[in-house]
Amino acid sequence: MRKDGDFLFTSESVSEGHPDKVADRISDTVLDAYLAADPEARVACETMVTTNRIILAGEVRGPASVTSEKLIELAREAVRDIGYDQEGFSWRRADAANYLHAQSADIAVGVDSTDDKDEGAGDQGIMFGYASNETDTLMPAPLYYAHRILHTMRDLRRAGDARVAGLQPDAKSQVTLRYVNGRPVGATSVVISTQHDEGVDQADLRQRLLGLTRDILPEGWMPPENEFYANPTGVFVIGGPDGDCGLTGRKIIVDTYGGAAPHGGGAFSGKDPTKVDRSAAYACRYLAKNVVAAGLADRCTIQLSYAIGVSHPLSVYVDLDESGKDVDEVRLGNVLREVMDLTPRGIRKHLRLNRPIYAQTSAYGHFGRTPDDARDDFTWERTDLVDALRSALNR
Repeated sequence: MRKDGDFLFTSESVSEGHPDKVADRISDTVLDAYLAADPEARVACETMVTTNRIILAGEVRGPASVTSEKLIELAREAVRDIGYDQEGFSWRRADAANYLHAQSADIAVGVDSTDDKDEGAGDQGIMFGYASNETDTLMPAPLYYAHRILHTMRDLRRAGDARVAGLQPDAKSQVTLRYVNGRPVGATSVVISTQHDEGVDQADLRQRLLGLTRDILPEGWMPPENEFYANPTGVFVIGGPDGDCGLTGRKIIVDTYGGAAPHGGGAFSGKDPTKVDRSAAYACRYLAKNVVAAGLADRCTIQLSYAIGVSHPLSVYVDLDESGKDVDEVRLGNVLREVMDLTPRGIRKHLRLNRPIYAQTSAYGHFGRTPDDARDDFTWERTDLVDALRSALNR
């Protein structure tokens, strides 16, 4: 994404009822079950959902108390919570099968700590984090508003609000914003596709979604009415896993920055925090957000890289996209290593990641969430390194 000049940029979001997000939710529910039973459990769970079928697969190392029957029960409860009790995909009637098996001993040897070796990364890979001051959450604006549209629709649907009467869980949104001198100034188009009951009037649905979007976008940001698209293909009754097979990890750009920043080599859902695909990506976001929150730059991209079985990061890269406030990027990279232990163990402890907190991350983005509840679940969204960064850089 260009960061200066005049341009259009688009991001999309998908709801918790999108088939791939159903799979993500189930995988993270499995992860939470293991971490609740043993904070040191190892999980790499993949899920496939299709017409009245749920399939779990992958590798685990955890207590025997987390039985196959328990996991299938939890998978059904996740589907029920999303809202699926349809003929083609029902939490009650779907066939469910569990093919999870023990983690490879070869992987365990490389990752586990010993008397003379710290815990290593669960795999090689590159991870990115990003922050931008174009929204209060320090997230890119197109993705921020795409998420908000669907999250609001979800909340209203669960509350039984008349504005979303007849809507079902599967939905997608897409927001295109106009940037002037690198700052968003309004939407040029909005797309919302949502599953609905048989017989819902499309013209009425369009007007309801128009009103909902108008309440979400800043004043003066609505696109022309002919650039507002509601169910542009028409009827959308058959949806969710009955309409399209869902797999874990297929919505990684929705999960991160909507294409405004790079994405690393792996997906997040279903992976315990020894997997740096997830934990180091959270650390990158945490560091980038603190850099921007500290006023050191308007935008910040951070990359970390790891080797399987090696504890320290192989590289720390910082790009302030020429928006830095007289900050040397190389020096800042060294400071980031000082203010946070970037080993897998250090990240897990600093961000308190060995907790059953992940099912809620599986839809509407892993980043830009508010860490203000009593449990402090989204720890990577805190800005508690601001003072340390300013002090280290004599600000």
